Amino acid sequence: MGLPRATHLVIDLETRRVEIVGIVHNPGGVWMSQAARNLVDVYDGFLKGYRYFIVDRDPLFTKDFRGILKDSGVKTVRLPARSPNLNAFAERFVLTIKSECLNHIVPLGLRHLRRTVREFVEHYHLERNHQGLDNRLITPLAAPVNDNAPIVCRERLGGLLKHYFRAA
Repeated sequence: MGLPRATHLVIDLETRRVEIVGIVHNPGGVWMSQAARNLVDVYDGFLKGYRYFIVDRDPLFTKDFRGILKDSGVKTVRLPARSPNLNAFAERFVLTIKSECLNHIVPLGLRHLRRTVREFVEHYHLERNHQGLDNRLITPLAAPVNDNAPIVCRERLGGLLKHYFRAA
């Protein structure tokens, strides 16, 4: 059967926060409807408090999917056909995860792929500076940096992803 060909993600354009909705072999309408319900969940849905959701012309964004979002107060905005530049943040994230992570790993199965993507997204949020955010982190450090502490290296994925910081 091989590895999945479909990974669905959502990005908050202002903060650049990424949510991986799912990694599946063959997503269908039922799976996408459940994904929509998860996104608009009143307690911890990624789209909680948002008014707009931008989607491309993928046929998986069915009328049912868009209806679930609409019923929760989220308006779906469909991009014009063949307009990848209008989806630049998502395209850039895909390029980043491929070039910094997935091109250097041979996933040994679905579980390994999901773990790898999860680790990269944590690194992306907590440890990777973002030029579009004035070289800041998406999730800033909670504690102030101690200028006298030794420098520590945090490794993820067997050393593929590294982050250097001063211990608190």
